[in-house]
Amino acid sequence: MAQRCFLSAKIHGATITEANLEYRGSLSIDTKLMKTVGILPYEQVDVYNLDNGERLTTYAIPGEPGQICLNGAAAHKGEPGQRVIIATYAWLDETEARTGKPRVVIAGKNNEIDEILECDLNPNF
Repeated sequence: MAQRCFLSAKIHGATITEANLEYRGSLSIDTKLMKTVGILPYEQVDVYNLDNGERLTTYAIPGEPGQICLNGAAAHKGEPGQRVIIATYAWLDETEARTGKPRVVIAGKNNEIDEILECDLNPNF
């Protein structure tokens, strides 16, 4: 059965708190945000910088409360104070797509959870 790629998890509007060029790579994300949307340690993530349009693919690692840190080469893609979208995707077959529910968090001040959105993948739109 053919599969399609769908949004799996998204943190929208998180604020970069650090950019650490000397770290060996990845994106440190507040563990509460990771757990809420279901991003696992070392899972591939895409990062979209809302302020400068930069995009990158890396992997997530658990961070400190409120932390969003671009590590290694990713540190060139943003700076503290800029806002980002962090997203993961999953390949689903038609049956899975009918019941899939992407997890989306809107980040607020200090990268706290402002809102949790309930989403449905509904191919019968």
